[in-house]
Amino acid sequence: MDSQTLLYRQISEPWVRENRVTSQAFKPTGKDKGYLSTYDGDQISAEDAWHHFNERYRSIGVMALSVQECAQVCLDVRADPQPDFPEHVIIDFTDHSRNQQKKAAGHLARNANERGWQYLARA
Repeated sequence: MDSQTLLYRQISEPWVRENRVTSQAFKPTGKDKGYLSTYDGDQISAEDAWHHFNERYRSIGVMALSVQECAQVCLDVRADPQPDFPEHVIIDFTDHSRNQQKKAAGHLARNANERGWQYLARA
């Protein structure tokens, strides 16, 4: 990965309001333990990432962030390959307070929305 690598994030329907993805999609939940799960866009296409994710879970589409956009809000990005998920990348929010996480998620959401959908499964 380099600074321009796109990180694909799966989007659930409740995270979309008025045709824009909310910052909730880019902030870890309690079960995530401070890590946001994404796909390494250098290793997989947005459509293939969507298909992989939807083998087990439900996503309406894929948005993207860049490694550089994460760095702009002091979020570390690192590969976290799994046996059935070699393209797995985590964005680390663990050193950020809740308020900092919220601000960082807002920044990431703005960038992702400006970039637009990388893959959209619904019409």
